[in-house]
Amino acid sequence: MSNCIAVIDFETTGLSPAMGDRATEIAIVLVDEASGKVVDRFQSLMNAGRYIPSFIESLTGISNAMVAAAPAADTVMREASRFVGSAPMVAHNASFDRRFWEAELSLAGERAASQPFACTMLVARRLYPQAPSHKLGVLIDYHRLPKAGRAHRAMADAEMAASLLGQIQDDLRSRHRVARPDHGLLLALQRCARPGVAGLMSKYAGV
Repeated sequence: MSNCIAVIDFETTGLSPAMGDRATEIAIVLVDEASGKVVDRFQSLMNAGRYIPSFIESLTGISNAMVAAAPAADTVMREASRFVGSAPMVAHNASFDRRFWEAELSLAGERAASQPFACTMLVARRLYPQAPSHKLGVLIDYHRLPKAGRAHRAMADAEMAASLLGQIQDDLRSRHRVARPDHGLLLALQRCARPGVAGLMSKYAGV
């Protein structure tokens, strides 16, 4: 999948695997890096044997009964790892999803691939400082992109993050004259301080 980007989203029992929280659902959308078109999808609930607090159930709509009937987390994560392969990864608020990706793969006895995560939230902060906020749903509304379903379900959020990624790439092409707004540029943008964005764009313009 060297020509694809894997856009990923987790739903979880809480905020941090370091605090014992586990994933309850994963979704991955594979996007062709050149065209921005979705080429494949992966989604599954997963049973990690961890109780879902009521407020998380209200937020996500994922119940304890649903995960009790779901495949084991280690099985799902091995399938997800094979699905992603070596594709570079993207998520909205990527530090959250990266932590769960690495933790769940480790618990499944799988070594997390070393590919970096680009973060559409950090990139959006650089490119759209005027947006009312940089939450995923707000940015979807700001750009008048279609809602993909219930927020805080993994596939809906992964689909919306993929749509936002497409918007970012389109704007890099049309507004900043970047011919190939690839994953490497996303990583450079998210590391760049906001005052340096114009200079970075001029470096990539026409490339």
